[in-house]
Amino acid sequence: MGDVLAGIHATWEFEDDSVLIRFERGIRTPKLFQALGERRIPHEALASVTLTPGKRGTVVLHAIPRPGADPLMEAAAGQLRDGADPYRLVLPAERETLAEYYADALRALLGSDAKLPAEKFLVAAPQAPLHFKAYDGKASFDGSQVSFRWFWTGASSAKWKAGDQSFRVQELNGVEWRSPDVFDGYLRLLRRAGSMTTASPQSAQADQDPAAVVFGLGYGPVHESLPFAAAVLGAVRSGSAAALDAVPAEPVPAHVSGRRDPADIAERIRHLGDLHRAGLVTDEEFTAKKAELLAEL
Repeated sequence: MGDVLAGIHATWEFEDDSVLIRFERGIRTPKLFQALGERRIPHEALASVTLTPGKRGTVVLHAIPRPGADPLMEAAAGQLRDGADPYRLVLPAERETLAEYYADALRALLGSDAKLPAEKFLVAAPQAPLHFKAYDGKASFDGSQVSFRWFWTGASSAKWKAGDQSFRVQELNGVEWRSPDVFDGYLRLLRRAGSMTTASPQSAQADQDPAAVVFGLGYGPVHESLPFAAAVLGAVRSGSAAALDAVPAEPVPAHVSGRRDPADIAERIRHLGDLHRAGLVTDEEFTAKKAELLAEL
């Protein structure tokens, strides 16, 4: 179609085989939209299209994705608020007729399998590398491996005992994301059978599970942790066929897997120094932990 429909916080460009959604940047634009930048949604990824009245003189054009088509929405699992749903385009009410035209045009392009779950992801996942700070550690994903580096404060004794963790994508079966907007939010890696050396995800609380990081006030916000979860989920699904034939390896504490990244060590020492200056760590604890970190270089 090639036309452009500009709404509040986003612009939709209608192409022959997809809808290209470009999100605006600005202080009023949801941070998740700014983090996503733009997304291309193939017509085959859509289940339906609706147009409904919005708030305060607006209408909402909503392209609803098929189950299993978008790793971002699969990871979100229905937890996104309406205002943070990237498939909703809010328009002034006076543009309702134009919006109805595009809604009808999109509906006409939906295939016969639009109501069926997608057999694979049809929308691209956010690209690695990605990282964010949770309450109890820093999570990093380089495209092939997820790493958790525990913070001196925040991390439970169970996680300190297990050590910093690294998980290859081939070891994983999925990702469980519980929004930081609700109580006890977390991101948990779901491991394949045979790769678990700690408590299983079903029996362990997230703050006790070395395969999970927990969120808190200002830690693991939606615009950082959800794209992270979607990127990991996309990598897991895309490599699932190969993973079925791979021998799963156990998560290996980083301190026994070779030398650590000096930048990571420096960041943790700075964090330790902040705690020391704040009086949360004694002189003896500071000296001992600093020596332990330096020994990992």
